[in-house]
Amino acid sequence: MATTRDIRRRIRTVRNIQQITKALKMVAAARLQRAQPRAEAARPYADEMLTLMGCLAKIAGDIEHPLLEVREPVNIGVLVVTSDRGMAGGYNTNVIRRAISLIQPYEKDHVKLVTVGRKGRLFFTKRQYNIIADFPMPTSEVNFAEARQVGRTLRDLYERREADAVYIIYTRFYSAIRQSVTDIQLLPVEAPSEEQAEAAEQYIFEPEAGVLLGRLLPRYVDTQVYRALLESLASEQGARMTAMDSATGNTEEMIDTLTLQFNRARQAAITKELSEIVGGAEALK
Repeated sequence: MATTRDIRRRIRTVRNIQQITKALKMVAAARLQRAQPRAEAARPYADEMLTLMGCLAKIAGDIEHPLLEVREPVNIGVLVVTSDRGMAGGYNTNVIRRAISLIQPYEKDHVKLVTVGRKGRLFFTKRQYNIIADFPMPTSEVNFAEARQVGRTLRDLYERREADAVYIIYTRFYSAIRQSVTDIQLLPVEAPSEEQAEAAEQYIFEPEAGVLLGRLLPRYVDTQVYRALLESLASEQGARMTAMDSATGNTEEMIDTLTLQFNRARQAAITKELSEIVGGAEALK
């Protein structure tokens, strides 16, 4: 049975952990306040760019461009966006699980991975996957220059025919308590829906579609990567804030339980001492 000294030490330890979880929650909340507006602001442009490129690629079907070439998906490239740090609940686990589900039908030799974030790199390195490039995950702010560097790696992978299809796996942010892992096919550009295709037939392009494709395709790739990084950063901070809030609540419960145990142990010790005193007094009579 634990002594009062042991229980007091446990209470002190849990209180120290509680201070850490509270601090991490406050830091995550502050970073989320900066990341959330940027992620939400990037969505309309990224969505419109995705739709436009699909429509433009459908109309300009006879135009040749390395990023529009459709091939049998024997080799695939996957961008996996995780975090550099933990303490974010199931955030990284959910992304890695989706990535495994996507690449499982392919042999390891036919999968080229680009990782953003230390957690994803460590996981796939231990399992001997081919990681052709690795980038750190920003902790407070995402710059478009960083996204352009990642996008250039993905474009080169497709243009050199090292991958017949390129996917992005990231976490879409909805709220601090809700994030959803998402995967999109980045290359080749997917065909639009029938409704979008009908709307595209009314477009008039200036300059011609081929010139626009040459200018917009690299921008399209960079934009989708930028959007994925922004969404992932907001999701990471939201998941960490929620996880640390839950951890803080758990420490409160543990402190209450340990305090109750401490009071019971102290009461039992006092009762034992009184019994010994009474017994000693009786023996002296």
